[in-house]
Amino acid sequence: MKIITLTTDFGSRDWFVGAMKGVILEIHPGATIVDLTHELEPGDLRGAAFALLASYRFFPKETVHVVVVDPGVGGPRPALAVETSHYLFVAPDNGVLSFALASERIKAVHRLENAKFFRQPVSRTFHGRDVFAPVAAHLAGGVPLRRFGSKQESCIRLDWPSVKVLADRVEGEIVHIDRFGNLITNLDAASLRGFGDRPCEVFRGRNRLCPIAPFYGAVPVGRPLAVMGSTGFLEIAVNGASAARRFGLRVGDRLSVRSWVKSP
Repeated sequence: MKIITLTTDFGSRDWFVGAMKGVILEIHPGATIVDLTHELEPGDLRGAAFALLASYRFFPKETVHVVVVDPGVGGPRPALAVETSHYLFVAPDNGVLSFALASERIKAVHRLENAKFFRQPVSRTFHGRDVFAPVAAHLAGGVPLRRFGSKQESCIRLDWPSVKVLADRVEGEIVHIDRFGNLITNLDAASLRGFGDRPCEVFRGRNRLCPIAPFYGAVPVGRPLAVMGSTGFLEIAVNGASAARRFGLRVGDRLSVRSWVKSP
């Protein structure tokens, strides 16, 4: 029994995700299908890449991760299957695998070219159903990667936003906003290690936003704080409310962390 995860921007209102699952189960009835998320903004490649990064490694080895956020469907962009030391990934070659693959040792990248493994006829608008779903089912069933198409050396990568470690501060960027309005940054524990145990605050430019605290309830309801979240990245939150609404910040906005106490 193999696990196949699905990450899409299809939502839950229409039949798209259900159709993909039907195709998978017709080919591989023993598959276990897990929905990572289908509520990404349409065409949000970075959101898809981050959602996969935040979740893929919690699955058993040999899980097949399928990502279908595909603004270029029907166009010239290749479709890929990627094998790493631990997992298999199936997605369009548009960057949605970028952040996850940065943490993996890639063994092989193959284009999806062999129509024998596609559902026929292949729709120009629904490769999720007709290309990615059947390929994932065949991979889960043990078909070797090389049978799907020619090998290529690499795939398109999205840039991970830079972290700047300066004398008096560490600068980062908001990379995701979750459904609670928490502002997840690209600052991890390693990037903030230089502050040691000194208390720190988060700033937007010269404006102080909030202190860094150990957990959401460390401040009264309605007050903002920053915590090291479950993704391993610092996130700005408001206890019982939305930080995104409170501060009017968006993905891509730059932030900094500074210590309350100057270094000796």
